[in-house]
Amino acid sequence: MLLGAYDHSIDDKNRVTLPARFRASFQEGLVLTRGMDGCITAYAKADWEQLVQSRLATLDPLSRESRLMQRFFFSGAAEVEPDKQGRVMVPQALVEAAGLTKDVVVAGVYDHLEIWDRATWRKHLEEVEGSAENVAERLATKRD
Repeated sequence: MLLGAYDHSIDDKNRVTLPARFRASFQEGLVLTRGMDGCITAYAKADWEQLVQSRLATLDPLSRESRLMQRFFFSGAAEVEPDKQGRVMVPQALVEAAGLTKDVVVAGVYDHLEIWDRATWRKHLEEVEGSAENVAERLATKRD
């Protein structure tokens, strides 16, 4: 399970260092793609395959919304390998899509990582902290 948030930086070659505690999960490589809410998501290859098979491959290609979601995830996706220092190169298109600047946050989110611009991450956290209890309550009532 991937947990925690870590401040890092992106270098002039668009490389981000994976936090040491996450590196073992990504030794076989990662798939980076556009994430929801303005971040980049990073999946271990096996977890990416599971996401594709369980959620994305089952979308109906005759549905406009399904095609939009498939384009969103697949057209921005890139397979990357960490180097010996645990750095991964983030394609320029993803850097731009997430609005990454030099300062980033790498957050563990259960089965994947999210890479955020640090200022955007902090703003997002403020919003979440202000509404988490209400969201939890709505989700709890949906389970009944």
